[in-house]
Amino acid sequence: MGSINIEKKWLLPLCLYSAVFIYLLASSFTNNAFGSSITTINSFFFLSSSHVTTNQTSPPPPSIFVETSAPAIPRFAYLISGSKGDLEKLWRTLFALYHPLNHYVVHLDLESPLEERLELASRIENQPLFAKIGNVFMNQKANMVTYTGPTMVSNTLHACAILLKRSKDWDWFINLSASDYPLVTQDDLLFTFKHLDRNLNFIEHTSNLGWKLYKRAMPLIVDPGLYMSNKSDIFLANPKRALPTAFKLFTGSAWMVLSRSFVEYVLWGWDNLPRTLLMYYTNFVSSPEAYFQTVICNEPDLAKTAVNTDLHYISWGNPPRQHPQILSINDTHSMIASNAAFARKFHQDDPVLDLIDKDLLHREAGRFTPGAWCSGTPTCSEVGNLNGIEPGPGALRLRALVTRLVLMAKLGGDQCK
Repeated sequence: MGSINIEKKWLLPLCLYSAVFIYLLASSFTNNAFGSSITTINSFFFLSSSHVTTNQTSPPPPSIFVETSAPAIPRFAYLISGSKGDLEKLWRTLFALYHPLNHYVVHLDLESPLEERLELASRIENQPLFAKIGNVFMNQKANMVTYTGPTMVSNTLHACAILLKRSKDWDWFINLSASDYPLVTQDDLLFTFKHLDRNLNFIEHTSNLGWKLYKRAMPLIVDPGLYMSNKSDIFLANPKRALPTAFKLFTGSAWMVLSRSFVEYVLWGWDNLPRTLLMYYTNFVSSPEAYFQTVICNEPDLAKTAVNTDLHYISWGNPPRQHPQILSINDTHSMIASNAAFARKFHQDDPVLDLIDKDLLHREAGRFTPGAWCSGTPTCSEVGNLNGIEPGPGALRLRALVTRLVLMAKLGGDQCK
């Protein structure tokens, strides 16, 4: 008698689950949308492919197309770094880039006077929106950074680790300096990246090193920033070393937009390649322009996610020079025509920045760049609709550039070659 009651107790739920399964199965054949029905079934049983992606322990399978499980609006994690005298430039760039959905690490290196670093920390603490949202973090334990040495790579990895520890709720990491400035609004950037696969990496790269093989790869260098508290140039050590045969060298731009999955791979290094290359590039001239490129292009699955661009407008002069030219109002047309998201380098408070604020960002002096999130009086003093995006002309320009480059990557052109 007891067994009969138990059977009756489970009979109704069994019938209900069976009915739901038969209905969904029938719908899949009726509507000729079996894939859609599988998604519905997964949702019914509280399953989502996004959970699989988050918890995996190896690089995700690359795809150029957007993932259906990805969040509707992406989030960016920024590192904005500067050195002595860069406080005001960094502060202006931070305001131009700010969006409540993003995460920010700002860093003034050890060459900056203590007063500058304390002033930056005070400004962040006392800025009402930063205090309320809590998405701007200053690395107060400043690092010594030498641009041509491995200390810049170390500082970038440090910022990535901080961002991952503070939150994993972001999709791409972007490193900028205080001399960079955006050419599009954050809503333009979010709108463009919203439609992309979250595993893509925008990283300029080439294996055609040319003269760099002899001037950068073969010399052994030492960066005093690794062990000194005062900044000084790198110096050469003897003898020179042979070119590597265990991996292929790549070089490119020091400025990148990296996927969170790639950042995790570099930090965790479950196959040891990132650590091996980090030790190699400790004695490499201008390692910030080569380390990440060599890592991604020597891992076959990750190489398929590389899009060959740094999304920057940079003028190297004619003929090209070792250091980029300082941009001015005379470069305005070229910057816009490039369709790039960012440009560099700028002098502090140069008139061209006011022009960019007015015509491209629609940003008032001392205010955040407007977007759908803005609310309150004055504008953008409060957070309004975080689920909205208001793309402008910058989104059309940037999307045209990104679409072309991603298509080239999908076809395997100009990718890790």
